[in-house]
Amino acid sequence: MVEPNQVVADQLRLSSSQQHYLYRVLRLGAGQQFVALDGQGQQWIATLTQDSDVAAIAPVAAPSAPHQAPITLAIALPKGSGFDDVVRQTTELGVTTLQPVISDRTLHQPNPKKLERWQRIAQEATEQSERLLLPQILPPLPWRDYLKQAIEGNRWICVARGDAPHLLAVAQAGDPLVPAAIAIGPEGGWTVAEVESAIAAGFQPVSLGPYILRAVTAPLAALTLVTAARALSHSPANSKDI
Repeated sequence: MVEPNQVVADQLRLSSSQQHYLYRVLRLGAGQQFVALDGQGQQWIATLTQDSDVAAIAPVAAPSAPHQAPITLAIALPKGSGFDDVVRQTTELGVTTLQPVISDRTLHQPNPKKLERWQRIAQEATEQSERLLLPQILPPLPWRDYLKQAIEGNRWICVARGDAPHLLAVAQAGDPLVPAAIAIGPEGGWTVAEVESAIAAGFQPVSLGPYILRAVTAPLAALTLVTAARALSHSPANSKDI
């Protein structure tokens, strides 16, 4: 990931850590190429030069793709380092924003330094997957405070039991161009009061299927279902000639 001030005309000024990674870890040399991303939608083909701190760059046109509305995952923090994996994998799957929340059943309070770690993990996952846009990782919030915010678009809260409709069906019935916020509960699930508060804030309860998923699995399932529903809505089979 490169910063805007590293790009000067048709050159990329490499930081010491980037030089270490390119020359020592990847073992690249002068004349060899790599893809450089800024996390804001711009990418370049970069060619290493004889100067170890300089790469020549040429912009790459972003591939045309249907507009994708933002997807926010509001996730009750799991125990241990489980959120590290959630950040990494949901970044690879295309999440727009991750909002960690502290629920009634959250088992620990997050260390303030965790946010910096999660942002670094998201950056690494963005680079690894050659994703153009870096997701936003927000500071943790109590669940009740999150519900007080203005949340645009579709709002869904995943519940493990009951007769809630399946998220895939609900997402397919919705407008794919409308932002979506999906709330995922902690180990043990949301409390009744938390679900009721979410409904009062405009969230619709939805199901992820008949099985009880782990707190680190549910966000991946929810994100995959919504992105699949959106992809299906853009498929030629669902298009009409006008």
